[in-house]
Amino acid sequence: MALSGEQRLLISTARAFVERELIPLEKDVEKADRLSDEVARSITRKAKEYGFYAANVPVEYGGAGLSALDNTLIEEEFGRTSDILVRRALGGVYEMLLELSDEQKARWLLPSVKGDRVAAVGFTEPGGGSDAAGIKTRARKAGDGWRLSGQKCFISDGAYADYFVVTAVTDPDAGAKGISLFLVDKGMPGFTVSENQSMMGSRGTSHVDLFFDEVDLEPIHLIGSEGGGLKLMLGSMGRIRIMHVGARSVGKATRLFELMVSYAQERTQFGQPIGNYQLVQQMLADSAVEIEAARLLVRQAADDLDNGSDARDRIALLKVYASEMLGRVADRAVQVFGGMGYSKDHVIEKIYRDARLYRIIDGTSEVHRTVVGRNLVAKGPSLVDPLR
Repeated sequence: MALSGEQRLLISTARAFVERELIPLEKDVEKADRLSDEVARSITRKAKEYGFYAANVPVEYGGAGLSALDNTLIEEEFGRTSDILVRRALGGVYEMLLELSDEQKARWLLPSVKGDRVAAVGFTEPGGGSDAAGIKTRARKAGDGWRLSGQKCFISDGAYADYFVVTAVTDPDAGAKGISLFLVDKGMPGFTVSENQSMMGSRGTSHVDLFFDEVDLEPIHLIGSEGGGLKLMLGSMGRIRIMHVGARSVGKATRLFELMVSYAQERTQFGQPIGNYQLVQQMLADSAVEIEAARLLVRQAADDLDNGSDARDRIALLKVYASEMLGRVADRAVQVFGGMGYSKDHVIEKIYRDARLYRIIDGTSEVHRTVVGRNLVAKGPSLVDPLR
């Protein structure tokens, strides 16, 4: 897929920003497992100056209005570093917020695009992760509003967020059509946020539980129509999987690959560089093949979105392939570097831990394989037809 001169400039600018502004902060984030408010604000301010912040949001709302493909180019470069640094730089303004009413946009969307408010999504529950329709959180009618009760878990960015987009059952008898989306501000009576849960990887991102105890919600807190929440959520999740999982997986794997090649050229064993040995060459070659394949899948899915095509099947494919590709490349990187790659002083060890989460978040590999397989049986082999 040929890139324009503007797109190449976008990539080089994003890469320089990441190397200069974000990568130097990685060790501090790993050590503290948090990002100070001062540093977070500084990252956001600098990213806004470059036009990276909320780049996915249309110009009419204050964003850069970039295409899905252009956003994947940015996300790939930012994927080289820690997720929490990416979140503060790119903003995480979810496309579902574009569906808000004018009154809601003024209260939630526009301040988010400016960087004055931070959003997070609350979908996962203790009894339901990839099963987005199997949630237990309830929003019962109360006058012209609702009372929200339930729990969400492993909510990324929860410590930094000012408000959350939350799924809740509003009609238990309607199945998937009985789920609605709500905006819930931190600090509302009955709403509590747990302390950060320290994780194996993704240090500093903050993962919290959300507890709702009869939280009063007004009509303005409902996104879209009652019962239309799952459709809105899944529509945004497709883009999230392309950008946050697909493109960032490629970015992380590319950084690992560059380190592997340089090390294979420099490290000597038995009187010659280890890159001269065929088994090391095979690890490098396999990594190059898989990174490039994942990159093409990601860009094609983004191009499908830009062209108005149905990208759901391809998104499921890339979610599986890109996340698992990253795991394989990270494992090879540790092997090539040996004991140094296993050391906590090296970035390879960090990315190795971070990579494991990508096969779980935004739908596990098993769920997406099931989606692909079910659709192949139902529709035939059109998924891989070059004329599709």
